[in-house]
Amino acid sequence: MPLRDQINAGLKQAMRDKDATRVSTLRLINAAIKDQDIAARAKGNNDGVADADVLAILGKMVKQRQESVRAYEEGGRLELAENEREEIAVIEEFLPRQLTEEEVTAAISKAIAETGAESIRDMGKVMGQLKSKYAGRMDFGSVGARVRDMLG
Repeated sequence: MPLRDQINAGLKQAMRDKDATRVSTLRLINAAIKDQDIAARAKGNNDGVADADVLAILGKMVKQRQESVRAYEEGGRLELAENEREEIAVIEEFLPRQLTEEEVTAAISKAIAETGAESIRDMGKVMGQLKSKYAGRMDFGSVGARVRDMLG
């Protein structure tokens, strides 16, 4: 079942359960997906966004909320931080399982070997391969530094 359909099914169930947090979070996800659909249509793609793009949207939403949690905690707004954590939990239900540190290291090593990367100049190839294979399964912000270390 496509990810978009899973999100819509989750929204319907949340509405039946009268779970306000889930309903609002899933509506935010649908709004973000529709924004990307509209942007894709403007570029001539009438099919809408693919599952990989939906995963990227979800990953971005989680990252935004994690930053908000940090900001709210620093500002002493713990109830708002808790609301953001609840939204993160709902969003993460639709993301694939995150890779462990060991799995990330193995994936980086494999990507370096497969692309034939030898120096920091080849980092783009390695990151491109990782993003195509592991979208939504690893934090590419921290992975970039690790790739740089392994190539440098």
